[in-house]
Amino acid sequence: MATGTGSLAVSEWLSSLHLEQYADTFQAQGRALLSQCRDLTAWDLEQLGVGPPGHQRRILASLQRAFSEGSGDDAPEVRPVPRPRSKQRRPAGHSEVGGASQDRPPPPIPPRVTLNRPPVRFPPMPMFALLHVYRLESFNQSVYLPVSSLPPNAPSVDPSLPPSPVIKMGWLDKNPPQGSMIYQRRWVKLDADYLRYFDNEKEVYSKRIISTSSIASVSNIGEQKFEVVTHSRTFVFRAESDLERNGWVSVLQDAVGDPRCRRESKGSLLSLSATNHEMQGYLELRGLRSKLYVVLCNDKVFLYKNQEDYKLGIGITFIDMNVGNVKDTDRRSFDLTTPYRIFSFMAETDQLKEQWVEAMRESIAEALSNYEVATKIWSEESNGFCADCGATKPEWAAINLCVVFCKRCAGQHRGLGPSISKVRSLKMDKKVWTEELIQLFMLLGNARANLFWAANVPPSEALLPSSCTEDRRRFITAKYREGKYRRYHQLFGNQQELDNALCINVQSNDVLETLSLVFCGADVNCYTGNPEYPTPIALAQSFNQKLQVEFLSQNRNTGECVRRFVVPYISSCKFLHYMAPPSITHNGFLFKTASVGRPITERKAKEEFSRRWCTLNDGHFNYYESDKNSTPNGVLKMKEIVCLAVNPPEKHGYNHTFEIYSDSERLYLFGADNLETVKEWVKSITKSFIPASAEDLLNRDFERIGKLRYKDGLNLQSPKLGWFALVGSTLHACFEDSEGEEAIHLRKLQELSIQQENEVLVLVERGRTLYIEGERKLDFLSWSAAIQQAAGSSGDTLSQQQLTEADIPVIVDRCIHYITQCGLTSEGIYRKSGVNSKIAALLEMFRRDARSVRLKEGEHQVDDVSNVLKRFFRDVEGGIFTSQASQQWLSTAAVTDESAKIAQYQFLLGSLPRVNKATLQALVNHLYCVQRFADHNQMNLHNLAIVFGPSLFQTDGKDYNAGRVVEELIEHYVAIFNVNEQQLQKQLDEITALGSGDFICTVYLEEKKQSAEQSVKIPATMTAAELTFEILDRRKISLREKDYWCCFEVNEKEETERPLHYQEKVLPVLQSLGTDSYLVVKKHFSMEAMLVYLASKVDVSKHGMMKFREERSLLGLGISGFHDRYFILTSTSLRLYKEVRVRFWELGPKTNRPEKEWPVKCLKVYQGVKKKLRPPTCWGLTVVYESERQEKPEKQQWYLCCDTQTEMREWFATFMSIQVRGHAWGGRARGRPCSICGYLFPHWTNMYVN
Repeated sequence: MATGTGSLAVSEWLSSLHLEQYADTFQAQGRALLSQCRDLTAWDLEQLGVGPPGHQRRILASLQRAFSEGSGDDAPEVRPVPRPRSKQRRPAGHSEVGGASQDRPPPPIPPRVTLNRPPVRFPPMPMFALLHVYRLESFNQSVYLPVSSLPPNAPSVDPSLPPSPVIKMGWLDKNPPQGSMIYQRRWVKLDADYLRYFDNEKEVYSKRIISTSSIASVSNIGEQKFEVVTHSRTFVFRAESDLERNGWVSVLQDAVGDPRCRRESKGSLLSLSATNHEMQGYLELRGLRSKLYVVLCNDKVFLYKNQEDYKLGIGITFIDMNVGNVKDTDRRSFDLTTPYRIFSFMAETDQLKEQWVEAMRESIAEALSNYEVATKIWSEESNGFCADCGATKPEWAAINLCVVFCKRCAGQHRGLGPSISKVRSLKMDKKVWTEELIQLFMLLGNARANLFWAANVPPSEALLPSSCTEDRRRFITAKYREGKYRRYHQLFGNQQELDNALCINVQSNDVLETLSLVFCGADVNCYTGNPEYPTPIALAQSFNQKLQVEFLSQNRNTGECVRRFVVPYISSCKFLHYMAPPSITHNGFLFKTASVGRPITERKAKEEFSRRWCTLNDGHFNYYESDKNSTPNGVLKMKEIVCLAVNPPEKHGYNHTFEIYSDSERLYLFGADNLETVKEWVKSITKSFIPASAEDLLNRDFERIGKLRYKDGLNLQSPKLGWFALVGSTLHACFEDSEGEEAIHLRKLQELSIQQENEVLVLVERGRTLYIEGERKLDFLSWSAAIQQAAGSSGDTLSQQQLTEADIPVIVDRCIHYITQCGLTSEGIYRKSGVNSKIAALLEMFRRDARSVRLKEGEHQVDDVSNVLKRFFRDVEGGIFTSQASQQWLSTAAVTDESAKIAQYQFLLGSLPRVNKATLQALVNHLYCVQRFADHNQMNLHNLAIVFGPSLFQTDGKDYNAGRVVEELIEHYVAIFNVNEQQLQKQLDEITALGSGDFICTVYLEEKKQSAEQSVKIPATMTAAELTFEILDRRKISLREKDYWCCFEVNEKEETERPLHYQEKVLPVLQSLGTDSYLVVKKHFSMEAMLVYLASKVDVSKHGMMKFREERSLLGLGISGFHDRYFILTSTSLRLYKEVRVRFWELGPKTNRPEKEWPVKCLKVYQGVKKKLRPPTCWGLTVVYESERQEKPEKQQWYLCCDTQTEMREWFATFMSIQVRGHAWGGRARGRPCSICGYLFPHWTNMYVN
């Protein structure tokens, strides 16, 4: 070393390395000159406060370069000589003579444990015996890359050394290689190894990298230009001035120097702890048309245009792996992610991709590794071998079990879960390794720890470094989870004595005894009896036993698990060793596709799946490239899962698959060929994310399970969280505010609709409306599709159809209802043929979604509908009488005794399935009604039997008994089906009222009660006035002066009512009524006051303040509560303003735009506001807006409250007057005959004035 270099001040030297923050520390330790730092090691730098590994490597590399110059060119070349391979490597002092191992007896087998005899305490095993059991094998591996595999100019970088500092950098103009005179501006950097140039100074990855060892010469060529000549091409640069040009040429010539010496000096410092990884080959980089030649060398990835450039040392750029992360993406693709850019590579085959990914991950791990902890722990001789299989240089440890193991065993330890084995890396988890924890591992070591853990390992069950994954899993599970091989403490099974012994032992330094006590059931958190030091940890701290404190701290939960779950088993003699607490863990191989952000609708072939090692531990689902990897490709937390779906068999390339939906809008598809494998995974995963309150759902054979937000009819303000499981056509739900689960029969829904814009699924069943929202859009789409499919018809049998609440197929109910209303008097009903194309189209609509089909008079013909019903029964699988029992039904027709025949029919009826029985009763009831109108439709019992016999028995007219059975069922309908006499009489009254297929409805007089019911035939032309008079005439109620009788539409659910206009047609109103609405005829007590107000009114308009509230959307959006708003009602529109600024008649066209505006003709006004909205007054109006647009109908509802009853009457009267254009308020009519009975109305306006 030159004298000038050794006298360099430390502060200047550190400044050149950009580490000037350590200058004061070096000088304080007496290292003021560079020569005084020559003997520094990584340990010394740690003591000086230089903690970051990168800083340490940078300092050591600089010292190595500075003091290697004095070696001279004549120094002999030292080449690494690999050590000869040996089959086994044993620690010093433990040689084994050939054949001796065969004579050594196996370790003793522990005696059986009984309640009155504790286990025998075994003497400690010598280290050589332990090694014999594990058959430790070690293969000598050279840490140097083979010389033959390295091209002359391949990059050779020591991963333990930092990159060389930049010698010079700045802006230069570069001439393109084609010889163009147009120079390109480039930012150029030079260090001892490479000359690189970039687009700008902020770029991290260069456009070109030239190894200084490949540079042949550097020379001036005039005009501020100089050339860099390599073995294959020449690079021309231009500086701003000759001075700058000369500076670049000078430093380049110095840097080129003798590259052989520089490489050899670096190569000679390769640390034995460093492992070189090299892989090279062509990869496709996304965004480029051609492939790149990629070289992975140590902790860098070099990119070259081709293999020739690689050999010449001219590359594109290199990527530091210490800032990289590798992620598996598609089949042959993977991403190398850095903070500055994502490099997306594609290999030629899946096998090559896996090799690249594995090599890069090992390179990243090596780049991030710190050997300081590993070196210290390996200083204990037995820690240099895996505690489980004996492999050399183990890099992983279980910090609570105090054992060190290799990478392959680490995967199995991780599978045990952190409650049993807390796995940490010796190289990468530096923060975990406190000085006390390191000392604990050095004190115990694998040899002493295995005196407890592996005291009784039979030679036949011992692991080898070459053991397969399944053997490792079985052995490690038995060793640590089941405690099969451990040495049991003599106090094992006596909880109190174990706790007392633990409290005594923590006061000493015998950590191995503490380990034995804890893992035999002693409670780490037991009470010591000393209030000042209540726990064993506090007691150990008081005696300054730091290693005892460290061990107990790492096992705080372990002792509790042993105490709670093991001791009860011991006392009952069910187990003879410690069993881990029952936890949800599972692992194994699955096949996985790349996660997507949309529903998977297409079939995935087997080639699109990749084999992955999957583990489920401690609420985390990890999947790895293979069971040998320690770094997962991806992690799914159980709390992030919102849904799991089991696909039907053979939906994808693998026979059995399931999908996982996460709250990050990702869908994961997994598969296996074995059904049992998928069932076990589904069971384990669902147990991990389904809460205890919804555990009942796990007992069902579900197709989909997960959480959804819901609102019901009682609370639409804010959604609640519920757990749902879809099983066939039933949706089982565990709601937040109810105990147990509820079942929703999807095929019996009255309505099922989806509001796509709000992502709300509306399920309407009798007595309840449920609004379901998804956690995310992706799982909502999947849930809605699955529920829609389950709610539809899934087959050809009766039970697989969409059903009504009475278990009748919707198609049967709709057809019967339509024919009852429109076709009972149609001549030849069920005998005439309809139009085949229309019949087929209507039948297909019913099969696709019967719930959405609405049969309307004028759109559908009676004969078409009747033939749809017949064809449905003819095509239904098994028939209505079932294929097994149809012959018994047919043979019953031959019974001569009538009472015996009826009894046999009743028996057969009771043996039918529920849906078949309900459907048969509904059909026979309908046919009974049809034959009552035989005088009009010419369809008597015999004719109906001829038509329906072959259809119901599916005999095509070949069996005469089929018609006889149908005829007798209709004839003896009352006796066979046990029809209630009162219900039958009501039905007969309705049938009698049927004339020409008019609509039959129930209307109440004054109030809704059974005694006030009236069944009325409603022709299409009947008005509200005519219906009112019909009811009054039936009850013989005479009209008096000042009596204002009206027909009201009442909605019980909304708690509202609306008087119908006297000219309003009743039939459209009836068809639009819901299940909660009905018609009632009663007096209108407010009519006289409304007439007085309208008579005094000059202008048809009205304005004023009212309290306003919107009907909140299903997602809870909209204005909550009632707020003051200003309204203006004109002859055309209703306008809403937030505040009053000017009088309404002064409003110009642009003065004050309304917040909202609705056309009056689209409004329906009801009196009343439902109480659950908490209206501020009892004088309210409910307004319903229905748009006239057919392509996108819109319905809104809001509420208005007035301060007084008079004000409410005035607003209501104004609304009605505008909507009917004042025609209802004319003078008294002299008389008008009723179209029904010819009665003359004496005072029309006294009866109907609204």
